[in-house]
Amino acid sequence: MSSICVVAFYHFASLDDYRDIQAPLHEKCLNEKIMGTVLLAKEGINGTIAGSKKSITNILEYIRSDGRLCDLVYKVSYTDKPPFLRMKVRLKKEIVTMGVPGINPKNIVGTYVKPVDWNDLISDPDVIVIDTRNDYEIEIGSFTNSINPKTTSFREFPEWVEENDRILSNKKIAMFCTGGIRCEKSTAYLKEKGYIDVFHLEGGILKYLEEVPAERSLWKGECFVFDDRVSVGHDLVVGNYDLCHACRHAINQEDKLSPLYKLGISCPKCYGTTSEDQKKRFTERQKQVDLAEARNEVHIGSKADLRLK
Repeated sequence: MSSICVVAFYHFASLDDYRDIQAPLHEKCLNEKIMGTVLLAKEGINGTIAGSKKSITNILEYIRSDGRLCDLVYKVSYTDKPPFLRMKVRLKKEIVTMGVPGINPKNIVGTYVKPVDWNDLISDPDVIVIDTRNDYEIEIGSFTNSINPKTTSFREFPEWVEENDRILSNKKIAMFCTGGIRCEKSTAYLKEKGYIDVFHLEGGILKYLEEVPAERSLWKGECFVFDDRVSVGHDLVVGNYDLCHACRHAINQEDKLSPLYKLGISCPKCYGTTSEDQKKRFTERQKQVDLAEARNEVHIGSKADLRLK
């Protein structure tokens, strides 16, 4: 088994003292040699971190010792290479940014659907299936026949709902996302708007890929994740994608063979869209990455950023 434990977690709770939680949690993570990113807000906690299995267990116990976070939802996977190089505990207005005031999944939320029951739900021709993730995530994998809202940010999702009320009204709606947190808010938003039959995949795509055998799966492709693994497949094994460090889109071997691909500077998805100043910055960054590798060091700027959304 791979030696590095990766855990993605979130929980909606009333954390009025979230600023006071930041420093002790950061110190605890550093003491346990944990790396990753945790977001704290009045509405709860959201994060992805990595370390030894024992350290991860200790951190989860520490977080869940707060009675408000004792029901913390988390997904565990393993990898051979460290997916993070730093530990950050950030303060935010929202742990997943929708930008709609008053949406609280603790008050109202859609119906949870277990991964084992998800296939039956989305195979119903009367159910509208919506991928609530962003376009750069969806492009490498999604569920069969799901709708792609073509958003570049979760903030755009409410506007998409408003514009598509005619196809959503009086329908059964099933939604899914990477780990479940975006669906907590998106289903809460739809319920607040008056939609009745709203469902979402409990534990998100990650839990589905962990629990549903590949031979029974309706998932096509790989799942984008917000760390240096870039993507995972069934059983949460590390996928076949890398990251373009210019546009932050997932790229495969075919993309790397394109004449439009230049390591650290451009790929077929972003070639011709960057300014000369950006190209100069990307070129200098890649130069520093190459120099670090020559010294058998790791350049932090070469790594994927954690886009918790």
